Amino acid sequence: MTVRDPLLIIAFNRPDHFSQLIERLREIKPARIYVAVDGPRVGSSTDSAAVSATRKLVGSIEWTTDVYTLFQQSNLGCGLGVSTALDWFFSNEERGIILEDDILPRESFFEFCSELLDRHAGDPHVLAISGCNFVPPEFVTGRSAYRFSRVPHIWGWATWRDKWALHELDISNWQEQMPLRKLWEVSGRSPGGLVFWRSIFNLMAAEKIDTWDMQLVFAGMARDMYTATSNVNLIDNIGFGEDATHTEVQPPYLRQSQNILMPTSPVSVKVDEKADAWSRKVVFGATTKGLIGQGLRYLKHKTPSPKWSEQK
Repeated sequence: MTVRDPLLIIAFNRPDHFSQLIERLREIKPARIYVAVDGPRVGSSTDSAAVSATRKLVGSIEWTTDVYTLFQQSNLGCGLGVSTALDWFFSNEERGIILEDDILPRESFFEFCSELLDRHAGDPHVLAISGCNFVPPEFVTGRSAYRFSRVPHIWGWATWRDKWALHELDISNWQEQMPLRKLWEVSGRSPGGLVFWRSIFNLMAAEKIDTWDMQLVFAGMARDMYTATSNVNLIDNIGFGEDATHTEVQPPYLRQSQNILMPTSPVSVKVDEKADAWSRKVVFGATTKGLIGQGLRYLKHKTPSPKWSEQK
């Protein structure tokens, strides 16, 4: 197959994962590839060698000469590092596909992304395309190839330059953009959902967690924008383990990956409330018990990034 859209790969210090991704891509041969690798962390005894090994692997992408790199000299972290990589990518491309180094895509993932990037280009209600699916078929409404969700799952996704431009790391004024009534609606009118997303957005506003993806969720929710999500899982995440930043333990709800039948038929741009309710309960743990667990996990990863504040 021919991959029509440019690909951004975001990597750091796991050359073993990156090498597996390269081998998967060698089967598909994307023609235009951008690779962003963050710099080593201060005080780490292993990062310099691991980051260097990761960067050297770019040389093994031999099926195309259209390869561009962004290698950071110092460590920017999860929030600023990833968002800077995406800013760089979309300063050069109108649209594209994004993979992190531990995400192995199925072949049809690329065709799925490109088809929906074509189909929903310019649609003000569509924020992104996602090839990652957790929801079992019995909790999905209908039998369409894909559905729409309020939450963009970023284990293999795609978007456009103008949609990425809506993303901001600093959401300290989030309550001005999303009053309580609005938050209630975008939380699926779920008390647990409202408490969960309010807690998450407050953590992001206070820079308590060094990440970027929850700010993307906010950008969509605040504007009533949705993510087209495959109803089969098109990716495998190989990044679980003690060295992972946020995914030490593999969750039980992960679904086996498979290819999707292409082309797909168009789907109305409206949220599948049934599927989102399942995700809210099972994936995000927007229940009393789940919120306690989330709080403990976030306290473990409490790593405020002063670089966000420097940008204000």
